[in-house]
Parts: sequence; C-alpha cells; structure tokens
Amino acid sequence: MGRTNKQTKPRCGTCRLSRFLRNAGGLAAVEFALIFPLMLVFYFGAFEATQMLTAGRRVSAVAYTAADLVAQAASVNNADMADVFAASSALLYPLSTTPLTIRVTSVVANSGGVNKVAWSDGHNITPRTVNSTVTLPTGLTSAGTSVIFVEVTYAYSSPVSETITDSIDFEEVAYLKPRRAVSVTRTN
Repeated sequence: MGRTNKQTKPRCGTCRLSRFLRNAGGLAAVEFALIFPLMLVFYFGAFEATQMLTAGRRVSAVAYTAADLVAQAASVNNADMADVFAASSALLYPLSTTPLTIRVTSVVANSGGVNKVAWSDGHNITPRTVNSTVTLPTGLTSAGTSVIFVEVTYAYSSPVSETITDSIDFEEVAYLKPRRAVSVTRTN
C-alpha cells in the first residue's frame, strides 16, 4: 500500500494572523463602515451650505423687488404696501417667512441736502419715524431729490439639522430712485 506523503503545516498563531491579513474579502465592508459617517457629514454639510446660500440670494431679491415695486409708483397706499410685502415675501418660498423683516422708507433730501424720512412702512418691523434724519451713501441724493430705501433682514435657521442651533442673520439694503415722480407719495 502506498503511503501518501502529506505535509502538514504547523498551526501557529502567526500563521492564522498572516492568513487573516491576506484575506481581502471583508476589506471593502470595513472601509465603507469607516468612510460612511464622513460621507454623511459632507452630504448634509453641502446641503446646509446650499440652503444658506439660497437664503442669502433670496433676501437680496426681496430687498430689490420691494424697492422696485415702490419706485415704479407715483404714490402708494395701504393696499399697495400690503401687496408689496406679500409679493416680496413670496420670493422666499419654500423658506419660512416668519423671521423676515422688510422696511420701506421714502427719503427726501431737503433744500439743505439733509436726508429726511418722508414716510416709512414696516413688515414685522417698526417703520422709521417721519422727519427723522437718515444717513445714505454719499452722492445718492441731492437737494430736492428722493430715494426709496429698503432694509431687509432674515434670520435663517437650519431646516434639517438641530446641530446648528443659532440662526444666521442675512441683511440687505436696496436704494432706488422713483421713476414716475420726484418722490413717491404715501396715501391711506
């Protein structure tokens, strides 16, 4: 009878470790388990950054839209201002309009070139006081001219994550000259 010469490999701890390290069967799963949390952080971070940039852009659009709507009129009344605030606020959709403030002010430079508030209306904010002095950029007005001055603020809060607990405040200011009159008048 023939004898088979079987060589037996020693079963030592280093040999098992060596075989385990050479086996790549579960390597992809381990790498994925290590990288997945980082991928989630990047994904939600990119989403949050995009939402914040969108909110900032829309706040600018709200300010310039409100200024443009008022500057196109020769006079505005309460219903007109309600429409301006509603149309401007609609630009934030689908973001919440609750933290939005809009203040529209007509500023007229008197004969001495001092900028005074002719009228002011506010949405979720107090209007400026009539005849109060307003500081505007140099050269924007001259004696006898006027400008529509719109101030918008928006407190952005993350809709997805509670890890961003503080709101991010966006502010925008818009200045437009009236188009149909020297100054836009305000009626009731």
